[in-house]
Amino acid sequence: MGCGNGSLTNFIAQQGYEVVGVEESESGIKLASDNFTDCQFIQGSIYNLPYAELSDKFDIVISLEVIEHLFYPKELVRAAKKVLKPHGRLIITTPYHGYLKNLMLAVTGKMDKHFTALWDCGHIKFFYVKTLTTLLESENYTDINFKFAGRYPYLWKSMLCSSRLSQLEST
Repeated sequence: MGCGNGSLTNFIAQQGYEVVGVEESESGIKLASDNFTDCQFIQGSIYNLPYAELSDKFDIVISLEVIEHLFYPKELVRAAKKVLKPHGRLIITTPYHGYLKNLMLAVTGKMDKHFTALWDCGHIKFFYVKTLTTLLESENYTDINFKFAGRYPYLWKSMLCSSRLSQLEST
C-alpha cells in the first residue's frame, strides 16, 4: 500500500512472489506501470480500495513510509485488515519519534526544521513504539514486533513494525 514508483513491488516479484502494488498517485502508477510491465499495479486510495478485487487475498501487506503522511492512519490499518488472509501480517515502516530523539532535536535547535509545516505533502503524524502499538492493538493486531534502523540507539531514523491479525479477526 503506497507502492510509489513500483521498484520494491518489482523487487519482491523478482523473488518469485505474487505482488500487487497499490498507489494513490496517478503519476506514480503510470511510472510504475511503464517501468515494470511484468507487475500488477492498481491506482487506489487506502480510503477507497477496490475490495471486490482485493478482499482476503494477501498473506502480507507492506506499507513503507506512508502512514506518517495520512490524516487518518487508522484507515491504513483497517484497509490492510480487509485485504489480508486469516493470520496475515502487516509490515509498516515509519520515521521513529521517541522521547529521547525529540529531546535531542529540541536541545540542538533542530525541532523547527525537523517538524516544518512548509514541506508540501510532508509528515503530518509522528509515531513511536507506544503510539503505533496502540493503533495496531485498537484494530486487533497482535504479535507486534519492532526493529530499528539508522543513527544511534533511541535516535533511530526509522522503525519497522510487523504485526499479525488476531484470532478474532481471522475467524
